[in-house]
Amino acid sequence: MDLSQRTVLVVGGTSGIGRELARRFAAAGSTVAVAGRNPAALAELAAEGFSTTRIDVTDDASVASARDVVLARHPELDTVVTMSGVMLLEDLLDPAHFGTAVTTVDTNLLGTIRVVDAFTPHLVGRGAGTFVTVTSGIAFLPFPPMPSYAASKAAVHAYSEALRAQLDGTGVGVVELVPPAVATAGQEEVNPHALPLGDFATEVMGLLAQDPTPREVLVKGVLGHRWAERDGSYDALVAQRSRALSMLPGRRG
Repeated sequence: MDLSQRTVLVVGGTSGIGRELARRFAAAGSTVAVAGRNPAALAELAAEGFSTTRIDVTDDASVASARDVVLARHPELDTVVTMSGVMLLEDLLDPAHFGTAVTTVDTNLLGTIRVVDAFTPHLVGRGAGTFVTVTSGIAFLPFPPMPSYAASKAAVHAYSEALRAQLDGTGVGVVELVPPAVATAGQEEVNPHALPLGDFATEVMGLLAQDPTPREVLVKGVLGHRWAERDGSYDALVAQRSRALSMLPGRRG
């Protein structure tokens, strides 16, 4: 993928990985628009020179409105990155967890589908373009304190595979970005093993720049997650990660 001449929309680009990738695409020479929910963050990005639009991926009307605004400003749009997501703890022994599950699936999975649906006619009409969906190492190696997060990201992986197959022959590609734990918003204090954001973004941009672009963008730090079942380490790693269930308020003691 030529990173220097693209017109990119990063949905969910107001913080963390999304914001860093927006900045990296811009630094590489692409025109970048950012969509998100946080007005203050959007204002900061606008001050940096980004085209910004408010979007709530859980709301059909908001997604449609954002699409119309973005395409009016950037009719040459050729790359859509779907970054929006929530990552919430969830105790399955507490019936109240269901609300967390609904929020997680509506944002992470259905939000991705809403964004893809909104921009598919445009990209197919151009006859060229790329969707970049974002899953997680947790899609392939679950983190038990976040069951719906793992399920939603596994679903986005499967959806991305099906989307790629259905778009075959249209000129529109699908690239799946699979992050490991990345140190954003203080997460380096929660997870000392989290990959520094700058290092992660540098590795991602290098992989995206390959020709051909990989179907799955896998930094070195996520390979152990992605291939745990194949390598025979899955059961031991899930058992190890299950120790983190003590993070749940109802399990502390």
